[in-house]
Amino acid sequence: MPPHALKRSTLLALCACVLVAQSMVAAVNLLIPQLSSSSLHPSHTEILWTVDAYVIVFASLLVPAGALGDRWGRKGALLTGLALFAAGAATSALASSPAVLVTGRGVSGAGAALITPATMSILMRLAGPEHRARAMASWTLALGLGGMLGNLGGGLAGQFLSWRALFGAMVPLAALLALAVALATPRTERAPDNHPDPAGTLLLTAALVALLFGIIEGPAYGWTSPRILGVFAAGALLVAAFARHALRSPTPLFDPRVFASARLRATTLGMATGFFGLFALFFVNSQYLQGVKGYGPARTGVAILPLIVGMALVPRLAARWAARPRPVIGAGLALIGLGLLGASTVDAGTPYPLYACWLLVISAGTGLSMPALTLGVVTSLPADRAGLGSGLGTSAREIGAALGVAVTGTVLASHPAFAEGMGPALRTVAALVLAATAAVVTGHRADPGPSRSTASSPATRERVG
Repeated sequence: MPPHALKRSTLLALCACVLVAQSMVAAVNLLIPQLSSSSLHPSHTEILWTVDAYVIVFASLLVPAGALGDRWGRKGALLTGLALFAAGAATSALASSPAVLVTGRGVSGAGAALITPATMSILMRLAGPEHRARAMASWTLALGLGGMLGNLGGGLAGQFLSWRALFGAMVPLAALLALAVALATPRTERAPDNHPDPAGTLLLTAALVALLFGIIEGPAYGWTSPRILGVFAAGALLVAAFARHALRSPTPLFDPRVFASARLRATTLGMATGFFGLFALFFVNSQYLQGVKGYGPARTGVAILPLIVGMALVPRLAARWAARPRPVIGAGLALIGLGLLGASTVDAGTPYPLYACWLLVISAGTGLSMPALTLGVVTSLPADRAGLGSGLGTSAREIGAALGVAVTGTVLASHPAFAEGMGPALRTVAALVLAATAAVVTGHRADPGPSRSTASSPATRERVG
């Protein structure tokens, strides 16, 4: 497939897929009150798992799902992901018990794990070097819009419809997306020499599940509780076991030595940092607007729409500066941190337009930094491992998002009321974002691709199938 094969219809179809997959990360948060009072009578723990199951499965399977698409076909992986996403949504919509609802969320998360790396990998293969920056800007915009529209859709469903209607709507939407992908998206070259690694996949997936469980449940159980400490210890042991296996295997899932690249380390940290700040904002936004300002669910969903402005407009400018990623990334992440500092000053008497200004600053930082970070992660690996690169990058995003919610929730829990804790929570997150930004800028290098040791290893050598 020639590099110039990326057509507008293909770009739109792929971006729509990732937008819908990302939207279901956030949408359910605004439905928690309705779910709590529903006929399912879920417990507090079951509500948490309804929210978390999607994120845990989604983030844990991204790396093996990306590698699977590289090996067996990216278009097939995308269509399979859409089918799983629809099946999980239908299961959730028809759930007769909390356990079935949680199961449906997990199945949809597995579908999203196939969708996200496959869409980026296809774009990277079709766009060609001269168009990749613009393609990544569009893909990153779709990712950001997914979070925004998830909040909007969840708010509207929470006020005017039902949680079952939101899940039910995903089924025909996924079918339409599958039809669009089937018609508009060509098949790309496979990497048949990238062999599956069942043992490595199992070890890495189990490690990520343990890590994400600990991060998400830490505020609820206590960071020093035996359960959370045990989970983190298990995760660390599993990561070590995966690294040991991968270094000894002739065909690992991926070679851990890829992280010898300073550029890859810096860009993955940068992606985690951006979503760390963004999801901390998402976590407090609905509570601030509903609990402090007195907005209804629908108005709350609409009130976060200023975040779309920067994400929609700034990536076009950022694409022009693709040749200078280091200052673009540094400036974007710094804007996110500064915007969070500004948002930490709001209270019940703050006019909404002023709050919206801080949202615009954060959105401008996201729109500026994320396309360059996304492109940096993927181009740090050989071209035939684009799905794996996408999986690594998106895993960093989701882990950053989970950490943002966990840190914010922990700081809020140490204060007697939300209104008193919101400012300290956002200031803590902002300080961490700015500190990580300094590390990202310092560690980023302008090396054009993977290091020699990475590129020449059996697992990462570029192959065209």
